[in-house]
Amino acid sequence: MKVFFITKKKIKLSLLAGFLAVTFGAVWGVGALIASAKDRMLPVYSVETSEKKIALTFDVAWEASDLEAILSVLKENKAKGTFFTTGDWVDRHPEELKTILSAGHEVGNHSDRHPHVAEIDLESLQKDTAACGEKLKAATGQTPVLYRAPYGEYDNEMLTALKEMGYTVVQWDVDSRDWQTSATVDSIVKNVTEHVAPGSITLFHVDAKPGCTVEALTAILPSLKEQGYSFVTAGELLPKGDYVIDRTGRAKQS
Repeated sequence: MKVFFITKKKIKLSLLAGFLAVTFGAVWGVGALIASAKDRMLPVYSVETSEKKIALTFDVAWEASDLEAILSVLKENKAKGTFFTTGDWVDRHPEELKTILSAGHEVGNHSDRHPHVAEIDLESLQKDTAACGEKLKAATGQTPVLYRAPYGEYDNEMLTALKEMGYTVVQWDVDSRDWQTSATVDSIVKNVTEHVAPGSITLFHVDAKPGCTVEALTAILPSLKEQGYSFVTAGELLPKGDYVIDRTGRAKQS
């Protein structure tokens, strides 16, 4: 399967994202994705809105060392977030998942075993996705509808398959880069505050660099609140009903 990807941990950053933003045609969606005239498809990177709302999203695949502290910072700032969890993490941290849910946050599917889309066939991808979905449904009572691919990998075949499974694939337009070994509190704060805009979807991680991520959030959230921003889940940020996705991955109400 040919894969277009944007990596995020111990993977060389790809210049393909810039190419995609320039060359991709408009992509139409009805709560998800349909191919454009050039048969190129995109997940949702951000949302067009006149309101100063952004989605805080966290990829959860490793451990839970700083989860409690992250949840505390979110609570202090009256912020809600979306936690994309792997099924493997749910198996290892069922109580922590309950804590996320009891705090009123949203959970999404981040695969079961965190595979590289480029290295598995479509049937394996579907089975892996379904396995995580079943675990989240058992824990929440609801079938998850949001999906974030491991390493941010995707292609048309993958997007089509996940759409047929009822998922909207959500990427990000603001990467905190807290996953980088060189990340510092200052670099994380800068990466977010200098690039965030109304409708942004931000990317953080649980258990990436525990002290850095928490301290950075402690600085970022009050600063953005002072600028008039509010923090919602990815599901709340997404347009309701029919929408289009432009060549930058921005979802717009149709």
